[in-house]
Amino acid sequence: MFAKEILNLLKEEIPSIEYERYIKQLKISEKNSKVDRIVYLAPNILLAKWIKTKYGKRLAKLYESKTGLKTQIEIIPANKSLQQVKSSPPPKPTLQKINPTYTFENFVVGSSNEFAYTAALSTAKKPGKIYNPLFIYGGVGLGKTHLLHAIGNFNLKKEKSVIYATIEQFMNDFTYHLRNDSIEQFREKYRECDLLLIDDIQFLSGKERTQEEFFHTFNELHSENKQIVLTSDQHPKEIKGLEERLKSRFEWGLIAAIQRPELETKIAIIKKKCELNKIELEEEVIRYIAAYMDSNIRQIEGILIKLNAYSSLINQKVTLEFAKSILNDQQDEEEGSITLYEIAQVVSTELNVKLSELKSKSRNRQIVHARRIVIYLARTLTPNSMPALAQFFGMKDHTSVSHAMKKVKELINKDEKFKLQLEELTHKIKRLALEKQQKLFT
Repeated sequence: MFAKEILNLLKEEIPSIEYERYIKQLKISEKNSKVDRIVYLAPNILLAKWIKTKYGKRLAKLYESKTGLKTQIEIIPANKSLQQVKSSPPPKPTLQKINPTYTFENFVVGSSNEFAYTAALSTAKKPGKIYNPLFIYGGVGLGKTHLLHAIGNFNLKKEKSVIYATIEQFMNDFTYHLRNDSIEQFREKYRECDLLLIDDIQFLSGKERTQEEFFHTFNELHSENKQIVLTSDQHPKEIKGLEERLKSRFEWGLIAAIQRPELETKIAIIKKKCELNKIELEEEVIRYIAAYMDSNIRQIEGILIKLNAYSSLINQKVTLEFAKSILNDQQDEEEGSITLYEIAQVVSTELNVKLSELKSKSRNRQIVHARRIVIYLARTLTPNSMPALAQFFGMKDHTSVSHAMKKVKELINKDEKFKLQLEELTHKIKRLALEKQQKLFT
């Protein structure tokens, strides 16, 4: 029931004097407590009201974080009739339907997601036979949910029984059936399907009661060669608050990562989204958006819809200048206060060069190239003078900085792909500076 345990958890959060004077006097009414309602008995009505007002919501939150289940906390005088305590029935949860537009055919494949795509397609073709479970992980908006739905759509066409749910929906459904004494219906629904597709499994973290149920559901499906596909923003080993036995099972099959898309894949994604949404954009606009936007595909689609909407409202074609003017407000917000360290940090990450190597005397071609880019961006985005940059990089004088600037400008003029890469780095640096500023005010 965990009723006593959540009082102990509350004890760790509040002053010891309050716990000893008030909370310690509570008794658990075992016979009247259920999954959806925990009843505590207080010595008198004043104490009952005070504890309920001050700690009722917190106790409910502690219970939910411990079990993954929502509950109602009741604190009443020991002599009060429990018939007066009423709990409203929770709404019956509904599962999401599989999105018919998320298919393998319209998923844009690049080096960043090719392995996950191939694994998902192979799983869809032979469910329960090769990769079981299939665990796909990666950052927000990179296409995990798209692949999950694509697997579902592929098997719905073959008249397979498919259940798709976020882990939150799974938990809500579980809670509902527990409250209504219909847990067997819940188990029948989730354990008799051909494919179980669960999104955002990382939110199972810390939910002991739901983890227990999911563990048995997983075992039942796996033993019958029913396909399980899970997505997460982390590798299973990195999910804190997840039982080791679940982590172990998540690694039984295949783990596939989706990385952030490289520039060319982003361009292909934008073209595909334009095709699906019937949006016409010139090549230079597409390339600008690819450089301007981060890797979140949902955000990219949002920008495309925004541009199309503005274009329709004023009846104007989306040219490069038009796109820049629409995104200008957002771009201005990103200017922020950019530091040399932030520039070096982004460049080193994106070009796979260590920060220490940027300031070294190394003449390695990759390191020299990255160092020149940092110098160019620092001169462009910060007030640092050439002598200051020469001092930062341990160069003899500003002539070395001037030489680096010249080399980068030559590349910009003759290499369109490099120019685009430079724009992408610029926007990432600005976003990093903006995030830093926002943290100062939150």
